[in-house]
Amino acid sequence: MKILGIDIGGTGIKGVPVDLETEEYIGERFRIETPRPAKPKAVADCVQQLVDHFNWTGPIGIGFPTVIVDGKAMAYGNMHKSWMGVQIDELFSEKTGLPCSVINDADAASLAEVRYGAGKDLKGLVAVITVGTGIGSGLCYNGKLIPNFEFGRIPYKKKPIEKYAANSVRKEEKLTYKEWAERFNFFLKNVELICTPNHYIIGGGISKHMAEFERYLTTDIPIVAAKTKNHAGIIGAACGYLDKLER
Repeated sequence: MKILGIDIGGTGIKGVPVDLETEEYIGERFRIETPRPAKPKAVADCVQQLVDHFNWTGPIGIGFPTVIVDGKAMAYGNMHKSWMGVQIDELFSEKTGLPCSVINDADAASLAEVRYGAGKDLKGLVAVITVGTGIGSGLCYNGKLIPNFEFGRIPYKKKPIEKYAANSVRKEEKLTYKEWAERFNFFLKNVELICTPNHYIIGGGISKHMAEFERYLTTDIPIVAAKTKNHAGIIGAACGYLDKLER
């Protein structure tokens, strides 16, 4: 099945048609800047630009950076506060005239990773943790997404724990990988108070440096680096549309 995958972020919106049978892009990925302010109408216009760029007439799967329940924004993340309560799938469908699905961006990355990446042959509960500016997370059980697990929002010292353990914090505070790993290890221990995954997959910018910090982590749960890298959001967004059909 061919689906236009779109990954909406706080700074950029990128997309490309994806053939989920061959696991390949159809063409070159196209990126535009996220509008400022990132209000619903302005972002919908950007989605239309991507549709026009690819001359697309088929289904669209979209990853969006906040909590999404049945296509509706339950928060607004790093987008404009006017997104709160918006039925995003309907907004984009009305704008483009095409069938759209919308899921959380970290959930999208998780879907991509368990179906096409490091988690493809893993069984049981797989936690995909993306560590970059913040900490995103997604849970899948035997390849099926369990949506909206926001482990980066676990409270710590009156702030979300991602404010303590994200890769951006490591850079800002000039922490060594060992110093940062102690924080990330603390984060993983908190995750394990909530659930006990069978596997961790680490994505985001930090995954390129696994060799620098992995030995400092004390969890007994197997950890591997993500494979889909920058493609995860787009591929997973396309998978999200397929999941919607199957429900």
